Amino acid sequence: MATIRQNKVSRLLQREMSDIFQKEGKILFPGGLVTITNVQISPDLSIAKFYLSLLGNLKPKETLELLLEKKSELRNELSHKVKHQLRIVPDLRFFIDESYEAMLRIDELLKK
Repeated sequence: MATIRQNKVSRLLQREMSDIFQKEGKILFPGGLVTITNVQISPDLSIAKFYLSLLGNLKPKETLELLLEKKSELRNELSHKVKHQLRIVPDLRFFIDESYEAMLRIDELLKK
């Protein structure tokens, strides 16, 4: 169970990274949209796991590879945004959130 501090940092990181994706999304993800559905932070605040939902014609594997390539740039950008709230910006890890696709499959099965 996450502590109050972890929850606050998670929300802060989600809000700021979403802002970065919104501003630079057209360049990073042409023809698609990436939204952050959840952020989990480790108890020592050193690792942040971002769960992403992809819309449009984005392929999950290619998107994760792109984010891996741009990880240091994204972390640097994030550090400029949260430098007054956090001493150390956590390491960024990106995962595809499969819950939306699972919901669509269940909904489709229920309609049959």
